[in-house]
Amino acid sequence: MSSSTPHYKPNLRDLYFNLFEFLDIGRTSLGKGTFGDLDETAARQTLETFAQVAVNEIAPSFSESDHHPPVLKDGEVTLPPLLKRSITAFYDSGMNLLDLPAHMGGLGAPPSLGWAAFELLAGANPATAFYSLGTLVSRVIDMLGTESQKRRYLPAITERRWIGTMVLTEPDAGSDVGAARTRARHVGGDVWEIEGVKRFITSGEHDASENIINMVLARPEGAGPGTKGLSLFIVPKFWVEEDGRLGERNGVVCTNLEKKMGIKGSVTCEMTFGDGKPARGLLLGEVHEGIRQMFHIIEQARMAVGIKSMATLSTAYLNALAFTRERVQGSDLLAARDKSAPRVAIQRHPDVRRMLMAQKAHAEGMRALVLFTASIQDQVALKGGHRATEAAELDAVNDLLLPLVKGYNSEKAYELLSVSLQCLGGSGYLADYPIEQYIRDQKIDSLYEGTTHIQALDLLLRKVARDGGATLQGLLGRVRETANSEVGGKELETERAALGQALTEVETMLGALMGKLGESLYHVGFQGNRVLMSVAELIIGWLLVQHAAVALERSRVNPGDKAFYVGKLASARWFCREVLPGLGHAARMVERSTLDLMEVPEESF
Repeated sequence: MSSSTPHYKPNLRDLYFNLFEFLDIGRTSLGKGTFGDLDETAARQTLETFAQVAVNEIAPSFSESDHHPPVLKDGEVTLPPLLKRSITAFYDSGMNLLDLPAHMGGLGAPPSLGWAAFELLAGANPATAFYSLGTLVSRVIDMLGTESQKRRYLPAITERRWIGTMVLTEPDAGSDVGAARTRARHVGGDVWEIEGVKRFITSGEHDASENIINMVLARPEGAGPGTKGLSLFIVPKFWVEEDGRLGERNGVVCTNLEKKMGIKGSVTCEMTFGDGKPARGLLLGEVHEGIRQMFHIIEQARMAVGIKSMATLSTAYLNALAFTRERVQGSDLLAARDKSAPRVAIQRHPDVRRMLMAQKAHAEGMRALVLFTASIQDQVALKGGHRATEAAELDAVNDLLLPLVKGYNSEKAYELLSVSLQCLGGSGYLADYPIEQYIRDQKIDSLYEGTTHIQALDLLLRKVARDGGATLQGLLGRVRETANSEVGGKELETERAALGQALTEVETMLGALMGKLGESLYHVGFQGNRVLMSVAELIIGWLLVQHAAVALERSRVNPGDKAFYVGKLASARWFCREVLPGLGHAARMVERSTLDLMEVPEESF
């Protein structure tokens, strides 16, 4: 692969299938309520334009930001020139305005279309995607801030392209956010001074925008311990006056830049607040509800991470596919003993086809999971938004799906990227091809915004336990309806049966785990990840079976696109045959689980 050839291969066709043929957002979301005036034609054109920007203007900085990462000097971080141009291209294209509400100067597109566009950005250069957080920060301020705070920040974040951050983690606290020790001292009004050190702060310092808006969790003087004692503050790099003018440099300094395994273009900072100079901030909304407020950002970030993983696997698969079509090696296996047999492209070899289909089915399944979740978010917004009473049932479904999107996609993509690399043989190990960087860039996804096990605990101890499993049972009921239906007719009879059996295994698994909780909560610790992965694979299998049914129908009315629809059917059949049976083994593992490992002496490890 030439260094001048963009690595990124978007899959617009599958995006269109999900959005317009399966979810049918042209009927259910576009143009509804506050979702602007985009129709399906305009939405398709928008995604096509963004795909061109992603390939031609964002993807070129992918390898440069890895080979020439940002540099920290005297508290200032300088980004590589090509990365800065990619960030500018993102804003120039208007991608940041797509799903921003119209009253904030955006196009008001539904979340499903916004997340589809984010896939293009994250797949082209995931580092660039993390310099787009200003849009999310502005939405949180718009939702939760005072009128004064909105006037102070919102116009500049949008018009002057200020970039935002989320500031939670501390050196000694890690994922235990409630152990945070950063302090906040009240100065007057909604102004506070912040003092402490935060770690692993994405985009905490850089020269890509004139200001950085940090959303900082800190503990006000006199507040109690744990997460309930935390408040959320708007702490800018440069102070913002009440009329929106930039003031002096605030007491916020980057004191270290982490040297990382991958995604090197995304600056990961240690940030010191109030060391020698006050770090002033505004209490968001003038209410002490920090962790609840921050979760509006965390939940969006987890969705973004799941999409980043899926986008990386998707482009890795398409790169592997292109290589296997061009790479000629060996004869067809059936002619292996014939020394005169012609050499064939390696895509003809059974093992290569097995690896390609594993990637294809999972990438399409992850995209199905992501965009199904996004479509739920569409409907939540149309019913009044997050936490609205009328949207409560759908909101609970979205909450349940988020740990699957983040936890499953980030874990499974890393596993399958090694398969992408394997398709290229020795070439895959070379920096001449993008897959070795994909692997390094993607691994972080299973770690930040809550590790995989934190997602499992969130799923079981918060999302399922919160309503006694009612939301999960409702979702499983939809799977049962499909398994027991005639969807896809006789051609999908085997797949529906596999889906029904997988549902039985997941219900058995959940029942076994609930039964063991009377013995010890440690069983959730041992089996939580297995349950999360199994539930995700069941939901993906359910979505792929429905995709296959749509593909069968569409292939009859649109024969010119038959190859795509045959591929959709092949993905569903492979997943039902190769992945869903594994849920039976997972169920047996949960049933047979013991607490023996907790009895092993620490010194014996």
